[in-house]
Amino acid sequence: MTVKKITGKLHLWLGLTSGLVVFIVAVTGCIYAFQAEIQDMTQPYRYAAVEQNPVLPPSRLKAIAEEALPDKKIHAVLYGKPGRAAQVVFYSFDPEYYYFVYLNPYSGAVLNVKDENANFFRIILMGHFYLWLPPTIGQPIVASATVIFVVMLITGMILWWPKNKAAARQRFSIKWNARWRRKNYDLHNVLGFYVIWIAIILATTGLVWGFQWFANGLHAVAGGKKSLVYREPASDTTSTARMEMPAIDRIWVQMTQEHPTAEVLEVHVPETKVAPIVVTVNADEQTYWQTEYRYFDQYTLKELPVEHIYGRLASATAADKLLRMNYDIHVGAIIGLPGKILAFMASLICASLPVTGICIWWGRRKKQANEPEEDELAKEKPATRSASSFRRPVITMIQEKSKV
Repeated sequence: MTVKKITGKLHLWLGLTSGLVVFIVAVTGCIYAFQAEIQDMTQPYRYAAVEQNPVLPPSRLKAIAEEALPDKKIHAVLYGKPGRAAQVVFYSFDPEYYYFVYLNPYSGAVLNVKDENANFFRIILMGHFYLWLPPTIGQPIVASATVIFVVMLITGMILWWPKNKAAARQRFSIKWNARWRRKNYDLHNVLGFYVIWIAIILATTGLVWGFQWFANGLHAVAGGKKSLVYREPASDTTSTARMEMPAIDRIWVQMTQEHPTAEVLEVHVPETKVAPIVVTVNADEQTYWQTEYRYFDQYTLKELPVEHIYGRLASATAADKLLRMNYDIHVGAIIGLPGKILAFMASLICASLPVTGICIWWGRRKKQANEPEEDELAKEKPATRSASSFRRPVITMIQEKSKV
């Protein structure tokens, strides 16, 4: 067998084994691309009219939210930019729950209590990450299918590569006036070619979450030295310091003074006696990579250093920023709305590739056994004729008429 035939067999069988997973991951990614914009348009409780009064401190919002969900454990209090509602997050891994309480940051009025696990886009995200299976089962399947998808993109490029200049002209456009099988073949090959580099970026950034060894390797190749494992430093439980103002309020005041233009400020409430107060500050609500992570002793309010990449932005190296950009690159937000549109279109095309590929395979299976295997493009290529071949029908017609 030639190299191209071996590549074709590999492309086929890898596609048949991973096609359904790739389709689900691509479709859910496509749907999730504009989740923030859609939710902002359809959920008015995410907004609160700007007032001249000062916003309530996190301890006050925490107390109001706990009255709305008295049997749940608070995780964080989040402030958005002016005009946004404040959010109090309740989260637990076991027993599992995830709630948002939306509040007017000025009056403390409860605008909505939302079960995030029942949110449509949360369900879509679970399909994207885990295929709606338990994470320990679904996550390795998705990660493995992503690796296979990268191999398929490479083998697909080998199969797409034209043999000569004449064939190259047919590799860049879809012949819409051809028969259905040819159009399907073009949709698979031409669209696959145009999307390949974006698809590789989407797959590579997905593998950062899929395999820890891949994330560590990418970080190391980029020159990173810090750990990628998020770990909170411990507070000093022996401290006897006493404060009149709640600790989370003091830290919140300090952070609002240091970052007056921040669009997102989130105060994480200590969930254990040794946990620190964690504050995340983001200058741009549309992305995540610029988020500043700060850690404070809940008793002394002393800032605590960390050895992983999720610390102060000023201390992040280029390699650290690359990994922190992973989500923003994956969804296209790193270049704004055009990037999201690009990611959406690429995901849509990636979802179509297993479908058009299976159609090609099924069509070839139904061919007669004696029909030679050939490229769909070759079948549509006009046959080369000599000048005599065009004259022969005319001569035949003259001869037939003379007989009459």
